[in-house]
Amino acid sequence: MSTYSLNDAANILKVSPRRLRHWKRTTLAPIDSASTRPREFVDARDEAEATEGLRPDFDFRDLVCVRAILALLDRGISVQRIRRAVSVLQENVPDLEDPLAALRLWSDGSERIVVEHEGVLIEPEGQMVLDFGEQREEAIEPSPIHAPGEPANEIHDDVLGLFEQGCRLDSDPATYEEARVLYERCVELDPNFADAHCNLGAVLYNAGSREPARRCFERCLELDDRHVEGHFNLANVLEEVGCDEMALSHYRAALRADPFYAELHVNMALLYERTSQGATALDHWRRYLQLDPTGAWSEVARQRMSGDGPG
Repeated sequence: MSTYSLNDAANILKVSPRRLRHWKRTTLAPIDSASTRPREFVDARDEAEATEGLRPDFDFRDLVCVRAILALLDRGISVQRIRRAVSVLQENVPDLEDPLAALRLWSDGSERIVVEHEGVLIEPEGQMVLDFGEQREEAIEPSPIHAPGEPANEIHDDVLGLFEQGCRLDSDPATYEEARVLYERCVELDPNFADAHCNLGAVLYNAGSREPARRCFERCLELDDRHVEGHFNLANVLEEVGCDEMALSHYRAALRADPFYAELHVNMALLYERTSQGATALDHWRRYLQLDPTGAWSEVARQRMSGDGPG
């Protein structure tokens, strides 16, 4: 079965890698591929203490699931509500394959999420909606029975909605300011939302505000010391001000959290080249090519591997 890297999946789905990585980290987007990285890559690692069973790839079924998420988001359904619906289905309909892919809006003009299973239309946030017998077109109003546990946190729902809006805007310089406002509102409502601090930092960094960006990345790591983008972005800032050893420590921390982050290997290779550690740099160029053989840096990596360039 064909598999896709995170960047490839992001390109296919027309969603930012940062947004897709957030969904992966929060287990909204399932990474079910049984594929593993080449044995050569796994054996070659030195700084990366890769976790057994880590699956960085997306297969076709995963792409279908993410498309379902995007379709619901486009119709105004919040990420938190999608996650709750999936959680209820996993608990109450365990034999349903790919509950994410099965989610859709009921065609009555409402915003009710439903799933068809064994001839029955189910509303995860309520109970059975409609039997697909002769009364298929007759809508039977459900008696809502919500998932057990704590009631929904309305503020958190609002935060996730703002965060998703920010993710849609933070890749275009023309909308950096809009994204910044949204992320600032996120951290105001939920000061412990590490991803929002990180994304706010990225927007500030891209807009040229380096010191405020650094504070955002540091706050992100205070909240989550294994946050991959937090370490990666802080390392970028530290490199710019000449703090190479501190930058390298954050790159290594990011690598321990996610050894399959292709761009991370590029940055580490370039830093090792600049600090005259050519052999280690080549190891990271090699890893990058294994992870993303057609990526933006692939030709540079091949040149380095062939001995054409800094050594």
